Amino acid sequence: MIQQITAFIENRPGRLTDILKVLAEHGIDLNGISIADSSDFGLFRMILSDPERGQEILKQNGYIVQSTEVLAIDVHDAPGGLLNALESLSQLAINVQYMYAFGTKLSAHAMVILKTDENQRATAALIKAGVDVLSLQEVEKRLHI
Repeated sequence: MIQQITAFIENRPGRLTDILKVLAEHGIDLNGISIADSSDFGLFRMILSDPERGQEILKQNGYIVQSTEVLAIDVHDAPGGLLNALESLSQLAINVQYMYAFGTKLSAHAMVILKTDENQRATAALIKAGVDVLSLQEVEKRLHI
């Protein structure tokens, strides 16, 4: 499992660039992002190169942040590539609460970040199904090969 940092940000022009500027000024790399919005606030979910330091820096700069354990998995980027992973969870009645994906520098691979209601059981099920569950170091390796 890896740590995802979520920042709660006002849904107005400039707030996203403000948070990105803080991270860049401190040498924190974004490995993956997802933004969900409501009318007033957004949830900016981030996989950072240094999640603990990133969380602390964002707090020091006045952002409301929280850390959440999520799973990073490597899937074959082809029809049905994600199906195998999700079927292994569905068979055990493990609920996927949310997910987002991004490409890697490995040919025909994608990385999927997912949050389940039972991350420990989900990890075991995914590994048993032959799905690569990645550490933060493996995430970065796949992004910077």
